[in-house]
Amino acid sequence: MRALRFGFLAGPLIGVLWLFIAATTVAVVMSFATGGAFRPALGLALLWGVLLWPATWAEAGRAGPLLGAALLAAATLAGLGPVAIGAEVGAVSRGLAALALGAGAAAPLWMMLRGLPRGALTRHAFEAAVIRFLTATGHVIFAAAVAIPFYVMVMTSLKSQQALLANPLDFSLDLDKGWGLFRSYVELFRDFNFGRYLWTSFYVSVLTVIITLLVSIPGAYAVARLRFAGRTLFSRSILLIYMVPMIVLALPIYIAFSMTGLRNTISGLIMIYPVTTIPVSLYMLQGYFRGLPAEVEEAGLMDGLTRLQVIWKITLPLSLPALASVALYVFMIAWNEFLLAFMLLDDPAKFTLTRGVTMLNSSEVPRQHLMAGAVIATVPIMLLFLGLERFMTKGLTAGSVKG
Repeated sequence: MRALRFGFLAGPLIGVLWLFIAATTVAVVMSFATGGAFRPALGLALLWGVLLWPATWAEAGRAGPLLGAALLAAATLAGLGPVAIGAEVGAVSRGLAALALGAGAAAPLWMMLRGLPRGALTRHAFEAAVIRFLTATGHVIFAAAVAIPFYVMVMTSLKSQQALLANPLDFSLDLDKGWGLFRSYVELFRDFNFGRYLWTSFYVSVLTVIITLLVSIPGAYAVARLRFAGRTLFSRSILLIYMVPMIVLALPIYIAFSMTGLRNTISGLIMIYPVTTIPVSLYMLQGYFRGLPAEVEEAGLMDGLTRLQVIWKITLPLSLPALASVALYVFMIAWNEFLLAFMLLDDPAKFTLTRGVTMLNSSEVPRQHLMAGAVIATVPIMLLFLGLERFMTKGLTAGSVKG
């Protein structure tokens, strides 16, 4: 690695590697989005990786990446860029590809190599540039791993059966169909009772959250604040249940629920779901309760409050971030749970959303209906998580440092 600790070697090398990544990413994205022929031209990527390096020099200033992006976009439109575009691709798609490549290659490369000397590099400067490159590469790989499957799922759900049969790998969108694009979603709610499945999953998840909190709050408080025999052992063994895979417990649960008449009932699900969520909730809340100052609760006890009043009036208000994060986490577990719902429910009128989506995995049901069902199951919980993620993060980290 010492041989690379020169700016005139490290800069062009990082530029070449980043152009490979940018060209491949733009080609894949544009192919998915438009159905046109886009492919990375690795030879030209090598050339442009070297040519864009001077745009990152300190002498170029902030105009460097702008000029580099403009030149790269123009070269791409002229057929000399690192992304080869098929002759049948329209002008709008060509322009979008050129803009995406120019912005996605020049600006990040400038951020990676800014301030990098052209001569000998210190170890810190070299490692900083490499880390910035690896970080950007990781972001691209992670985004692709998350976005591409979801994009394919959404685009497939908007296709007609004829379009899928004609070209299953065409993930472009025909906007001329207007509201007809959502035909699969309409049919799911009209013909497959997906409205009922949504409601069932919602109230089962909400009741699971309520039951879990009702059990976890006093349990976690007792472990965190009270002294009793076996307290340390209990605290350390809360999560032992997760060492046993749920599939191992599936058969005993099935037999027990069949014998008691709880199989194929919503009440059975509401009884068993908290069993899977209470341990992790206990673990999360006890850590948070331990981080709260005990002096505040002791002051409440000295003022004449009972222990339950202290929990209700002092501990819980101080623990709202943790309670919100636990509630969100439990809701997501219950919403996405599949194994128990698949094993215990047979009546389509009682299916949860995940169980209903599984019903669509049949040769008699068009594939776009299955993808539409997956979108319906994914989007609500994804929006909920994105909307409340800051509360979840705050709740998970607030009790990590004792005051």
